[in-house]
Amino acid sequence: MLDNALKSDIQDAYRRVVEKLELTPRYGQRLMIAEIARTLGDIESDSEGKRTSDSHVCVLEAGTGTGKTLAYLIAALPIAKARGKRLVISTATVALQEQVLNQDLPALASHSGIAFRYALAKGRGRYVCVAKLDQVLEGAEPNPTFSLFEQSLHTQSSDFNVLATDMAEAYGQGEWQGDRDNWPVAIDDAHWRRLTVDHRQCTGRRCGHFGACAFFRSRRELENADIIVANHDLVLADLALGGGAILPDPADCIFVFDEGHHLPDKALSHFAHRFAVHGCLRWLKTLKSSLTDLHQALAVQPTIARLLASLPEVIQTLEPVLGDVFSVGHQIAGRPNGLADEESTLQSRFEKGQVPDALCEQAQQLLVMFATLSRCLESISEILRESLDPDKQTGLDREQAETWLPLVALLHGRALEAHALWQAFSEQDAANNPPSARWLTLSRVGGEPEIEFSASPVSAAHTLAKHLWGRCYGAVVTSATLTALGRFERIQERAGLANRYRYQALPSPFDYANAVLRVPKEATDPSDRDAHENAIAQFVTQLSDKEAALVLFSSRAQLRAVEKSLPAAIKERVLAQDALPKRELIERHRAAVDKGKGSIIFGLASFAEGIDLPGDYLTHVVITRLPFAVPDDPVGATLAEWIESQGGNPFMRISVPDASIKLVQACGRLIRKESDRGTITLLDRRVITRRYGQALLDALPPFRREIQ
Repeated sequence: MLDNALKSDIQDAYRRVVEKLELTPRYGQRLMIAEIARTLGDIESDSEGKRTSDSHVCVLEAGTGTGKTLAYLIAALPIAKARGKRLVISTATVALQEQVLNQDLPALASHSGIAFRYALAKGRGRYVCVAKLDQVLEGAEPNPTFSLFEQSLHTQSSDFNVLATDMAEAYGQGEWQGDRDNWPVAIDDAHWRRLTVDHRQCTGRRCGHFGACAFFRSRRELENADIIVANHDLVLADLALGGGAILPDPADCIFVFDEGHHLPDKALSHFAHRFAVHGCLRWLKTLKSSLTDLHQALAVQPTIARLLASLPEVIQTLEPVLGDVFSVGHQIAGRPNGLADEESTLQSRFEKGQVPDALCEQAQQLLVMFATLSRCLESISEILRESLDPDKQTGLDREQAETWLPLVALLHGRALEAHALWQAFSEQDAANNPPSARWLTLSRVGGEPEIEFSASPVSAAHTLAKHLWGRCYGAVVTSATLTALGRFERIQERAGLANRYRYQALPSPFDYANAVLRVPKEATDPSDRDAHENAIAQFVTQLSDKEAALVLFSSRAQLRAVEKSLPAAIKERVLAQDALPKRELIERHRAAVDKGKGSIIFGLASFAEGIDLPGDYLTHVVITRLPFAVPDDPVGATLAEWIESQGGNPFMRISVPDASIKLVQACGRLIRKESDRGTITLLDRRVITRRYGQALLDALPPFRREIQ
C-alpha cells in the first residue's frame, strides 16, 4: 500500500507546481494522480524488489485539457524513486516528446521540490560511430562488398569528407554529442549510413573507441537518470532484443505510455517481416564474388577457413530456389510475365493467411537454407568479436577482425531477417487463434522486376501481454482516446491488456455545451458519391468569409473533386493538404485568421488527430463522412476474415469501434481550451439512419445537438 510519507510527497509536489506555475487545479487531473498513485502504490514486491502482484497497470482516458503529463509525472516519479525503479515516459510523436523534455520536465524540476535526473533515450542508429568516423578520416576505402547495400556510397565524395571532418572536429571539442538529430543541418541518409552501426555491427566494449563512443555515453546518462524519455518504437525495439538492451530491464521500469492508443499499431509493424527476392540475390552474388578477399583476410583462422569454404555450396543451393520462388510468386499473383506496362505495383494477399502448398514447400526449403547461412555467419561474427578482445587468442589479427566484422554482422542480420520471413510462411497457425497475414507485392526496383514477400501478425495482444505487461514492474497507459463506443474493450483486445487492470475515463475540464454538433438537412448518404460531393461543395460554399474551418475528408480523390468544383472566390480561402506541407499550411491558416480573413483547411485523416488550433484559429469542424476504415490492407482484411470465420461480425467488432475513436478525435479538434466554442457539422446521414449511428453519437462528448 502507498504509505503516508509517499502520499504526502505527491500532494506537496502537486501543490507546489500548481502554486508556482499559477495553474488551475482540475478535478480530472487530481483524479488521475490518485488513480496512478493507487495502482503503483499497491504493487507488491519480494525482498529483491521483484513484482509479485498482477494488478500493476492502469489505463486512463484523459481528454485534452486534463493536464495528463503533469499528473503522471507527479504521481509516478516519487513512487519510482521510493521503489528503486526507473520511470520511462514513452510517446508516439516527436512533438509530445519535445514537450515533455523541453517544457514539462524542466518545470517539474524547478517547482516540485523533487530532486531527479532525466535523459532522452534513442536507438544506436541515431548516433555517430566514432570508429567509422575515424576510418573515414584515415582515408580507408569502404569494404568493396558494402556496394551490395549502399550503392551510392561506393566512392568517396568531397561533401561526405567535409561532413566527416566537421563532425570529428565538433565531437572532439565537445560541441556536438554525436546525435544525428542535433547536427545543425540535415544529413543525407546515404552519408549517415556510412557513419553509424546497428547492434550486430557494434563491437561494444571490445571497440578501441569504446571510451569515446557517443551511443555508450548516452547509455551512461541513462544509467544515472530517474526519468527516461523514449518513444513507443524504441521501447518495442528494446523488447524485440529481449528487453534491457537499450533501456533498463522492464522488471526495473515503470512505464508511462502517453498517446497509448498508438501502441498496438506500432507493435504490429515491429513484428512484421519482409523479404525481397532480387534484393537478396544481389547481396548473395556480391558475397560470392567477395569470398576470395574474405579468404585472404580471414582464412588464417582455421574455423573461419572451414566456414568460408562451406559458403559457396550454401549460396549455390540458395540461388536456384530463390529463382523458383520468384517465378511461383508471379504465377500466384496472376502475372507470370511480370507487371503490365501500366502497373507500378500489385499486391496479392493469401486468403486467411494460408499459403499455397507449392510456396509452402519452397518456404520450408528456404527456411533450412537461411538457417544454415545464419549459423555460419553468426559463428564467423563471434570469432571476429573474440579477436578484438586482447585476452582471447583466436589466431586472427585484431585489425583484420575490426575491418570485416561490420560486413559479416550486417550479412548475418540479413540472413536472420530472411529466416524469420520464411519461418512465418512455412509454419501453421494455431487452431482457434488469429492467423498471421501473408501477402506478396510485385514492383519494379531500378527498372527491374522485384517481388517482396511479407508476413505480419494480425494482433500484437499476445506479444505485448507476455513481453511488456507481464514483465514490467508497473505501467500507465493514457490518451485522450482509449475508449471505443464508451468502453475499453477495443484497446484491451488490441493491446493485450487484462481485465484485472484498472480502467477509468476521467472527466474533462471543458464545457462541451460551448459547441454544437449539427447534422444538417444537406447531409447525404456517401454511397451516392456524386450527390455527396455536391452536398459537401455546396456546404463549403455557404461558409462565411470570416470562418476558420477544418473540413475533414476520408479520401484524397474526394478532397480533390470537391476543391475543383468550388467557385474561384471560395477556392482562394481553401488550403488543401495535398498542395502544401502540413506545417506551412497551418502557418498560412493562422496568418489568415490573424488578419481577420477566413481560411478553410481541407485535410485527410492525419488532420483529425494531433493538430492544435485553439480559439479563433478553429471555430468550425466539418466531418464529410463517418471515418470507417475499409479493412483492405492485408493485416486488417485477414483479421476480418478470421472474425467472420469465428461467427463474428467484423464490421461491428472492428469498423464501428475504430470509427468511434476516430470520430471522437476529429471532433476533438474544435475544443482545445476551456474558452473554445464553435460548431461541428457532420455531413454523413448514416449517423441517423443506420443502427450503429446512435452508438457513435452517444460516445461523443455532450455537445449541444442540432439534428435535422
